Amino acid sequence: MVQAPNAHEASASEPQPPVQQPGGDHEATTTGLSHRKLLMWAFLGSDCMFFGTLIATYLVYKGKSTVGALPEDVFSIPVTSVSTFVLLMSSMSMVLAYAALRRGSLKGYRVWLLSTILLGSTFLGFQTFEFFEFVNHEVTIDCHEYAADPDEFSQFESGIAEQECTEGVDEYEGTHGLTPRTNLFGTTFFTLTGLHGTHVTIGVIWLLALFFYSFKKGGVTPARHLDTDLAALYWHFVDVVWIIIFPVVYLFGVFEGFPT
Repeated sequence: MVQAPNAHEASASEPQPPVQQPGGDHEATTTGLSHRKLLMWAFLGSDCMFFGTLIATYLVYKGKSTVGALPEDVFSIPVTSVSTFVLLMSSMSMVLAYAALRRGSLKGYRVWLLSTILLGSTFLGFQTFEFFEFVNHEVTIDCHEYAADPDEFSQFESGIAEQECTEGVDEYEGTHGLTPRTNLFGTTFFTLTGLHGTHVTIGVIWLLALFFYSFKKGGVTPARHLDTDLAALYWHFVDVVWIIIFPVVYLFGVFEGFPT
């Protein structure tokens, strides 16, 4: 005789009810976690592998370039340190925006969200300036100094000096830019940091959309905080990726003592 399943077995096989947010909003779920939030975590997990592959590729080819500018020739650690600080502060303002929304302070939400947008845009401005400087990198070599102490010059500068510091030439000035086609360093560097910049740009556009949507009645409310929660997850992920890129690419590439 077939026995009917008990109440515990029946409830275990049934799908989970929708997640109810304060204020009556429902989010579909079969796991107890919103489908949209679960999808965001899955996307971030795949993006971790994507950036992990790019960083690994950069490290594999690190020091393999035989021509063109190298990290020590083009990097400006003070400038990149400032841009890194700006991006980290944007993560803090994103937390404050989300906290203000949960408290029901729509004005505070807009202020901190706009701060995040401005900080993210500032970081992109720094990156645009950096790329422009790399592509238009100017080299100035005092031929007399090079003749007196060639060890003070980088391999890249020495190669230029050997060609340009001919008899009768006191000083050489020229543009020797770094592009994705210059060498392996240029290819892996611009691919990695350029795609990260693309992610930041997407994040800024997303936050701008939320900012303007908040002016629509009922568009952004404490009860509908999941939209901001998902954007915050994405934004924090972008910041964490840069925390890895900055030491691995910039610091390891410039300071002595790190593997080349």
